[in-house]
Amino acid sequence: MAAPQLVWFRQDLRTADHPALIAAAEQGPVVGLYVLDDETPGRWKIGGAQRWWLHHSLDALAQELDKLGSTLILRRGRSSKVVRDVAKELGAGGVHAIRQYEPWWREAECEHGDFVILHDGDVLHEPSAICSGSKKPFKIFGPFYRALETHFPPPEPLPAPKLTKPSKLPKSDKLADLDLLPTKPDWSTGFTDWTPGTQGAAKQLRHFVDHASDYAAHRDLPAEDATSRLSPHLHHGELSPRQVWHALGRKGGEKFHRELAWRDFSRSMTLADPLIGKESQRPLGLTTRHGKAADSDFTAWTRGRTGYPLVDAGMRQLWESGWMHNRARLVTASFLCKHLLIDWWRGADWFWDCLVDADYANNSQNWQWVAGTGFDSQPFYRIMAPLTQSEKFDAADYIRRWVPELAHLSDADIHDPWGRGAAPPDYPEPLIGHKEARERALEAFRKRAS
Repeated sequence: MAAPQLVWFRQDLRTADHPALIAAAEQGPVVGLYVLDDETPGRWKIGGAQRWWLHHSLDALAQELDKLGSTLILRRGRSSKVVRDVAKELGAGGVHAIRQYEPWWREAECEHGDFVILHDGDVLHEPSAICSGSKKPFKIFGPFYRALETHFPPPEPLPAPKLTKPSKLPKSDKLADLDLLPTKPDWSTGFTDWTPGTQGAAKQLRHFVDHASDYAAHRDLPAEDATSRLSPHLHHGELSPRQVWHALGRKGGEKFHRELAWRDFSRSMTLADPLIGKESQRPLGLTTRHGKAADSDFTAWTRGRTGYPLVDAGMRQLWESGWMHNRARLVTASFLCKHLLIDWWRGADWFWDCLVDADYANNSQNWQWVAGTGFDSQPFYRIMAPLTQSEKFDAADYIRRWVPELAHLSDADIHDPWGRGAAPPDYPEPLIGHKEARERALEAFRKRAS
């Protein structure tokens, strides 16, 4: 009998279109392994919202592997040690994994060396192969996308393989022993709109494909259900990017193809700049705010108590549901960096803990884009006006849902209740006026430039 093969799952919690699982199945009986590793990532260990999702996704993956004829082993500890330990217990003839791009996973992969066989499966095309004529990574999305387009379409996704498992298995921790779910208090009661796992991912993908023709025109409207809501499924690997790409085909999904490409671009940036999550790629030299007043403003921002309805709606949606609409993400991030002059990485850290789709590459790249510190970013002096953004993108019903104390206001008043003299007594005054905030931010930028 062929030696058993071990598949090390990380952010690839699926069985279809899983090159590592397919390769392992071709060589012998298969056992899956997930290691809850809070040591290797250091400060980047997965946040609370991701842990909630992970619990349910691991449960779904275990059931899926069982139906295919295999099993999932759960362990916790430093992956560089645990993977070797489990492979030894199993008598594995090979260890397979899908390549990841976070710096800590690359560190772990280097520690393993040739012991772990890596396969591509997290991207449309291996980002290290998308480079300029001088063989350097692209720092701007436009040229990157044009180079990536030459590799379209990506390969067709592959079905899940038939599996067998060896008669003798390593011991496994119980899912409950990983303590992934919040209990005291249980702050996840608002997460009921989500269905983690490949079945939930497939259902959401079908829904998006049916409505993809509306995506380009309506994606910026927070009150409408026009975004894909696929980001947590992609982040946890319940869907592969090429599954999404081919499902969309020509059904109005061209715009979303670019979003998938931006995801690849973010991974390319992470390869080129592993510190993208904590260090500015283009430091602006601004004097940002620190101390008690800044900390008080930051707390108000996290709680959705800034006095700007669209900002507050986005931050409350984040806390209650583990997700935020893309337009609200841009506005809330810009408000923190420019209206409040608080360092972008503080906001990125908050998002990391609160988002079910908190992806190191995407989260870091997008924050640096907004803050004006990324290689590919908007200028710092381009300051979003949250009151104007709210009206422009028809956010009234979005605000009514997430800021209920404003729900009774008319469309005319709800975007700027204090400016219209319609603010209820339980809604906070703006932390700072837009004009004052804009002038303060531009002055900080001028002082930096002089």
